[in-house]
Amino acid sequence: MGCFACFDGGSKQRRREEDRLASEEARAKAAEAAQKRQEQFEQSAAGRAAKAQIAAAAKQNANTNKGEPVLKWQMG
Repeated sequence: MGCFACFDGGSKQRRREEDRLASEEARAKAAEAAQKRQEQFEQSAAGRAAKAQIAAAAKQNANTNKGEPVLKWQMG
C-alpha cells in the first residue's frame, strides 16, 4: 500500500478543494436564508412591535437622569 501513496495525493487535494467549495456554498446559502428570515421578521407584526419597543426604550434612556442625582438632599 505504501508505494501507491503518491498516486492518491492528487485525489485527496481535489477532494479537499471540493469540500471547501461545498462549505463556502453552504455558508452563502445559510447567509441568504438568514437575511430572508430577518426581512420577513421586520415586516411582521412582531418585528414592528419589537422595533417600536426598542425605539421607546432608547427614547426613555435618552430622557432620564441627565446627570442629576436621583435624590436631592436639602440641609436646612
